[in-house]
Amino acid sequence: MNQSDTNGWNEPQPAQSHPAGYRVHLPASHDWVIYALVGLTVVVYLLQILSQYVLGYDLPVGLGVKSRDLIDAGQFWRLLTPVFLHGSILHIAFNMYALISFGRGLVRFFGTSRFLLLYFLGAFGGNVLSYLITPQPSLGASTAVFGLVAAEGVFVYRNRFLFGQQYRQIITNIVMVVGINLVLGLNPGIDNWGHLGGLLAGLLFTWFAGPIFKVDGISPNLKLEDQRTPQQVWLAAVVIFGLLAGLALTRLLF
Repeated sequence: MNQSDTNGWNEPQPAQSHPAGYRVHLPASHDWVIYALVGLTVVVYLLQILSQYVLGYDLPVGLGVKSRDLIDAGQFWRLLTPVFLHGSILHIAFNMYALISFGRGLVRFFGTSRFLLLYFLGAFGGNVLSYLITPQPSLGASTAVFGLVAAEGVFVYRNRFLFGQQYRQIITNIVMVVGINLVLGLNPGIDNWGHLGGLLAGLLFTWFAGPIFKVDGISPNLKLEDQRTPQQVWLAAVVIFGLLAGLALTRLLF
């Protein structure tokens, strides 16, 4: 993903409709998940560099890059593994910056499991659309990052009571970030279809499985209660994955 400005979302304030003195307790932070993903991605990139030095070619890319011909031959893991691969220091730096920037706010409200489902469905959706439309090989975490961007927009909209009047500015900022990066993605060598696929997967997952909070408790200490059940989240994830996998299979069947 190309470098972008911060989205302007820090932490939601208690809804303005609550009487003065009410305090809404936010969910516990799960930042370790973000840094685990960053760490794993950096380790893979170091292996890319090491393999080039020792073997003379990039072995992780050879084994995991999105390649239409190899996916056609049955190497379906290539619809997911590109999320851990990058083409340069600048490439991985931009994507990891975006992962931290968008991910830290989301993971607090999504929780560990739901955030990981979102991240990898975004990656899978991006690579599926890229596989269907363009024969060019591609790699990078921007598919998943665009899924996070879409998720943030949907989450803020569906829980706008948490943000008061600020939610309009947040969504405007998100639309601008997406628009700028899609325009920059028109440059040769950037897989915009992967970006769009990740965006769509993140939007669908968050609409059907993202948190929808209500405020519960006794004044002045209130807490956020998610109205989604774990069963709803996993059902939505399975259905979306199935739809994406079905789209990929259409190329092989027809």
